[in-house]
Amino acid sequence: MRSYKNIRNLEDLQAKKIELKVEYTIKQNMLKADSKNFIHQFTLGSLIKKYATPSNLFKVDDKLNLSGTAMSLILPMFLNRTLFSGAGFLTKAAVGLVSGKVGKSLDAEHISAIFNSVKGFFTKKKEKKDKKFVDYGIPPDSETY
Repeated sequence: MRSYKNIRNLEDLQAKKIELKVEYTIKQNMLKADSKNFIHQFTLGSLIKKYATPSNLFKVDDKLNLSGTAMSLILPMFLNRTLFSGAGFLTKAAVGLVSGKVGKSLDAEHISAIFNSVKGFFTKKKEKKDKKFVDYGIPPDSETY
């Protein structure tokens, strides 16, 4: 508990009142800032930054093989609707079985490698290189120049 024994007159009371208001305001601002920081830890963006890093995703994928499971479901549907859209029932069933098995064997590293190779196929490579001046060690104002 606080003791207010040193208040003797009205000026002391007014000074103590202002001091308590300042203290209250400082504590209020500190509490607001701390609560904002605490709540910010659990927003969707901060959780994604914390847990959705590539290294964490590869660790989770090694344990659960999420990408293989997803690819075993998505790949047959994709192939049957695009490449084999006019095929018969037996062809679609065979494609579904084969692509499902292939999809289970894919993990995150294989998928990222495939994505990078497809991306490299569509991006143009810069074959023109800037010709740089090659210095052979002969000074430009020598007599051999």
